[in-house]
Amino acid sequence: MRYRYVGRLGIVGGMLLAGCHEATPVAANTTPTVPVAQVTRQSLSDELTLTGEFTPFQDVDVMAKVAGYVKTLRVDIGDHVKQGDLLATLEVPELQDEMGKAAAEMQATQADITTAEGSVRRAQAAYDIAKLSFTRIQNVSKKEPGLVPRQEVDVAESHQLEAEAQLASAQSALQAAKQHGVQADSERMRAGAMLQYASIKAPFSGVITKRYASTGSMIQAGTASQSQAMPVVRLAQNNVLRLMLPVPVSAVAEVRVGQAVDVNVVTLGKTIRGKVTRFADSVETATRTMETEVDVPNTDGTLVSGMYAEVHLHFAPRSNVLSVPLDAVEGLGTSLQQAYVFRVGVLHLVQVKTGLQTAARVEILSGLEDGEKVVVGRHTGLSDGEKVQAQPASYEPTESHS
Repeated sequence: MRYRYVGRLGIVGGMLLAGCHEATPVAANTTPTVPVAQVTRQSLSDELTLTGEFTPFQDVDVMAKVAGYVKTLRVDIGDHVKQGDLLATLEVPELQDEMGKAAAEMQATQADITTAEGSVRRAQAAYDIAKLSFTRIQNVSKKEPGLVPRQEVDVAESHQLEAEAQLASAQSALQAAKQHGVQADSERMRAGAMLQYASIKAPFSGVITKRYASTGSMIQAGTASQSQAMPVVRLAQNNVLRLMLPVPVSAVAEVRVGQAVDVNVVTLGKTIRGKVTRFADSVETATRTMETEVDVPNTDGTLVSGMYAEVHLHFAPRSNVLSVPLDAVEGLGTSLQQAYVFRVGVLHLVQVKTGLQTAARVEILSGLEDGEKVVVGRHTGLSDGEKVQAQPASYEPTESHS
């Protein structure tokens, strides 16, 4: 029994070994398979959702033109003011003294002008008499030679010339007095204008968002050379607010002034219809975005500066344009955009130019043709000229591929 059992094992083992030697190995398929999608013509429309922060239409620190002490402060945080309203009054004794001096100088100058005008009138009268006397003596001397001594004629002529010189001098003195009066009046107007700056008024209608000074505070003149000058208050215009939107470079070409937007203020649960008001027309190198502004009316004051809003920017639809899935193009939004095209079992790397992007597809402006098949998904490990097998992507209809 023992030997028979061993024999049977040997027979079975031999059969197994024979079977192993007779089996034919299957060759492994080394050609990779890639998912592809077809370049097709479609109508594309899209909207871009961006987040923006409300900022005042205008927001300034109200500075003082002249240095002085705060005499009265008529506003506080949260007060609404209109353009031209008085915000604060400064006490500036130096300007008041200058105003008094300028007024006194004007009075003195006016007196000098009056005196000079009197001198001109006297000199004019003396000149007229001297001229008349010389004319009469000269006429008599011509009609009756020898009747009037020549010396008297010369003396009369001399008196005329002297009176003429005195008249010219008086007229010059009057002109100088008048010029001095113009200078004095200019100084008085300058002092008056500077004194008006002691009354600080609102440059536009808005709300006081910050108060820097109090009654008795020393305020420096807000000039360019004094950067440490303290403002009086901060004023913000809030009847219209700005929304600053960073539009990505891929959508820059679609932005237009007047373009419709929907502003969704999540904290208030309301949506406001708005329009693009202005844009920078320049892309920031660091962020690859273009600053775009939307003005939002805030007549009821429910919107507050600093709130965030979702802005839906609507783009004009494109009809019957070439398009591919987004993941078919490498480098979207950059200067080098590429796609792998499947042609007769071989991959070809081509450069493409894109246009409008939607949530799933991107418009192809150049580089691809209608009906071509492009690789979708990850392109890592693929190379130009590589032989592959194509398989329709999960969102593509099944069809035969070469």
